[in-house]
Amino acid sequence: MTEQTQARLASRYGQPDIQPPASWSPVLDQLLEHRSVRSFADTPLPEGTLQALIAAAQSAASSSNLQVWSVVAVQSPERKARLSALAGNQAHIRQAPLFLVWLADLSRVERVAERQNVELAAVPYLESLLLGTIDAALAAQNAVVALESLGLGSVYIGAIRNDIEAVAKELNLPPQVYPVFGLCVGYPSADNTAKVKPRLPQAAVLHHETYQAGDAAAIAQYDQSLGAFYQKEGLKAQGWSEQVINRLQNVANLHGRERLVEELTRLGFGMK
Repeated sequence: MTEQTQARLASRYGQPDIQPPASWSPVLDQLLEHRSVRSFADTPLPEGTLQALIAAAQSAASSSNLQVWSVVAVQSPERKARLSALAGNQAHIRQAPLFLVWLADLSRVERVAERQNVELAAVPYLESLLLGTIDAALAAQNAVVALESLGLGSVYIGAIRNDIEAVAKELNLPPQVYPVFGLCVGYPSADNTAKVKPRLPQAAVLHHETYQAGDAAAIAQYDQSLGAFYQKEGLKAQGWSEQVINRLQNVANLHGRERLVEELTRLGFGMK
């Protein structure tokens, strides 16, 4: 255990008193160093990078090996600009050399069944939609771990769900496919280095044997550490509790995502 590792733990939680285990690995160091990158250099990705990331993604777990996810790699500046406009005009979507749109994809298994004249009665259920969404998330996170090991950075784009029908049209998605989120990928800009943002204390998220709702003290502690982090970064010094309330108290803050059920139905998904 090195002082550098202890510093990484302190950064992740915003405090220096996390007790590390006796055994450690470079992979844990890398995971603790994760941060969202929203400013990218104009350096192109080396040949084969995309294929390596997809191989890592496909190495993630998949429920029953159904593999009900896909991904669209977008590198065209024009298409990135149109997707950016659909996702709140986030500049890093246009700036990143690679934008990956991760999909829950039930269309592929439907095509398999059609070729064998079989009806998949389980597909129109919410469970199948969840399965595809979870598979896509697991695959994407594998890709993030892989790209960070190569010195790349990324940021997830949930706002790709602001208008999933428009995104589906832009990407020519067939029925029963929807965009779960986007992912900007590229080399982090040296001019605007992202910092590791503190997370909730383990006391707020780790439960032993049964769920315990007594997290007030842990959340109060986190409000202070996150507020200090934002203040250090020159941002408004708000705590996590304030963030939660500001984000979730008004349906308008969903920016169109309150219509997801209706849009998913029109895209061919069942909600039984």
